[in-house]
Amino acid sequence: MDTSQAILQTYSMSRMVIDSYIGDLSDEELMMRPHPGCNKVAWQLGHLICSEADLLKSIGVEHGLELSAEFVETHAKENAASDDPSGYLTKVEYVALFEKLKQRTSDALAAIDDAQLDSPGPEFLKGFADTVGAVYVLIATHGMMHAGQFVPVRRECDKPIVI
Repeated sequence: MDTSQAILQTYSMSRMVIDSYIGDLSDEELMMRPHPGCNKVAWQLGHLICSEADLLKSIGVEHGLELSAEFVETHAKENAASDDPSGYLTKVEYVALFEKLKQRTSDALAAIDDAQLDSPGPEFLKGFADTVGAVYVLIATHGMMHAGQFVPVRRECDKPIVI
């Protein structure tokens, strides 16, 4: 297994966890907060989508998504506390965007070599993700930074343990 394959395996595992946790949640349940002061599941999904698209673009990978200004604004950090339901998507729509990103990220990783992974990352990530490879690792693991927040919503809704 080479470096890009290892990153892709990590990415796939992270996506499997997210997909498992949201698989049986309804659109209404996506609007739940795991705890007061925490972000709604739907906001977190949109945040993950916006972040992945931005990170891909920052390393020169065109993701092919057309995210509306309203979608980006709804899922911006400064709007995470809003309870306004407008601007949010259905679970089917979030999953469709995730699938498009997954395909693009997977294709990009399959085409990159170790020398390219060692290339400098974007300036705004200096000290955090200093190389293109580190940006891909961030993309691969970002979902896991949020996945734990989905579990309290699942428990509140009496959903079964899936992992």
